[in-house]
Amino acid sequence: MTSRHSSPARTTPPAEGTAPQFPGRRAVVRAAAATAVLAAPLAAALPARAAATGAPRFLHGVASGDPLPDGILLWTRVTPTAEAVPGSGLGPDTEVSWVVATDRALTNVVARGSLTTGAARDHTVKADIRGLAPATDHWFRFTADGADSPVGRTRTAPAADATVPGLRFGVVSCANWEAGHFSAYRHLAARGDLDGWLHLGDYLYEYATGEYGTRGTVVRAHEPAHEILTLADYRARHGRHKTDPDLRALHAAAPVVAIWDDHEFADNAWSGGAVNHTEGAEGAWTDRQAAAKQAYFEWMPVRPAVEGTTYRRLRFGRLAELSLLDLRSFRSQQAGTGSGAVDDPERTITGRVQLDWLKAGLARSDSTWRLVGNSVMISPFAVGSLTADLLGPLARLLGLPREGLAVNTDQWDGYTDDRRELLAHLRTHAIGNTVFLTGDIHMAWANDVPVDAGTYPLSPSAATEFVVTSMTSDNLDDIVRVPEGTVSALAAPVIRAANRHVHWVDTDRHGYGVLDITAARAQMDYYVLSDRTDPDATSAWARSYRTRSGTQRVERTYDPV
Repeated sequence: MTSRHSSPARTTPPAEGTAPQFPGRRAVVRAAAATAVLAAPLAAALPARAAATGAPRFLHGVASGDPLPDGILLWTRVTPTAEAVPGSGLGPDTEVSWVVATDRALTNVVARGSLTTGAARDHTVKADIRGLAPATDHWFRFTADGADSPVGRTRTAPAADATVPGLRFGVVSCANWEAGHFSAYRHLAARGDLDGWLHLGDYLYEYATGEYGTRGTVVRAHEPAHEILTLADYRARHGRHKTDPDLRALHAAAPVVAIWDDHEFADNAWSGGAVNHTEGAEGAWTDRQAAAKQAYFEWMPVRPAVEGTTYRRLRFGRLAELSLLDLRSFRSQQAGTGSGAVDDPERTITGRVQLDWLKAGLARSDSTWRLVGNSVMISPFAVGSLTADLLGPLARLLGLPREGLAVNTDQWDGYTDDRRELLAHLRTHAIGNTVFLTGDIHMAWANDVPVDAGTYPLSPSAATEFVVTSMTSDNLDDIVRVPEGTVSALAAPVIRAANRHVHWVDTDRHGYGVLDITAARAQMDYYVLSDRTDPDATSAWARSYRTRSGTQRVERTYDPV
């Protein structure tokens, strides 16, 4: 790692909503380089010449993911003929080659190869490249029958035993196509200073057009228009998302580390079904789940450590180890709120094998920071004394009963025995510096994770949690249909009063996070978008919170990075 992660000192707090200063000259140079790389994906949206010549086209851009010290997973999708659209099952087998270099001009080549893809894998290409230098920027390109893809930039992880001064990741979740434009991806891509970016779930949504838009409207229509059920449907929906220029830009700028949540399958999915799945009328859940997983692994640069799941672990030198969870494949069905089943030790959100894997990995890690990519909030959440006009929309957003019982059983709150076991493990083995990174809830949070929320802060905190809001999916002000900020002004103080481990909650705004890590602290900078329905939406810094090494507690900071 270089010193590009250093930030200028800030002696006075910035005004709320003021964009922070970005790093100095080196970062500016890197941003300019990133802009040059990002121009390439936009060319993929202009296929006229390729169509006229009949040459293959790379209409869905390029991507990379799951960086290792010596390797990276590269991805693209080739369209060999006009009829070979995603999910069609049409189109000939096509040979695709790739080249990897340490310079943008692709002259210093360090790896090359080829494979044949076809309709059986929806003409997607995944190449697991090894033998690369650690902590190094690389550029890559695919070629098929003389037609070139855009050029992408990626970066390998530091060597496992390397002393790393800093890491920086974009953090996003909940990108509903119909609810708005993906401006958050564009702003992250333009930074030019990211080691990678984390997608914490709901990369896409399964609904039919009009079922889940923006305050009851549709900004841009899904494809296919119906609810996705089959392998062809899920492939087509993935393909639709990767036509978005901002998403393609970020994929071409930095490697992604992704996990899934429920909407990559169906709303409130569990191991045996989903709230948004009707067995029989919509086919068998096992078939739908298998189709969703197959399409996901075809279309995402994800390298599963265990086949058919997204739980795995990545290391970034001695500074950080990232454990990524799959909280949909093994979980028990969500309990009815108030039934008492949330405390049943036979129910699980992780599954026994995954929970043991997580505990063992956290215990033996010698990294400074133990990060956990976590699709649903682990911090306990009580609703408190919300008024009826706020409680109803909150219940709708979180899946709570309208009578207002204070638990969201789709989160770890619905599986308290697993949470109790994991937090007790952290305390018993003195495992510090554990940070959960979470999406799903369409709100931004900065939390301590208490061992006993009822007696906190007298009882200890076992970890900390940074939750990023949705990029586009409806949050509370959208459901109530009031001006942005109205609900937070009323609800946030009540939520914090009922949850003393919550340092901050923003119920209303859309945006993303930037996680910056040094040996001394892990910090999340929260950014908000001006208007999710505007393709040219601006971005502004909102808040920053950090946890200092050895504290297991969150504090506000006025030094965004």
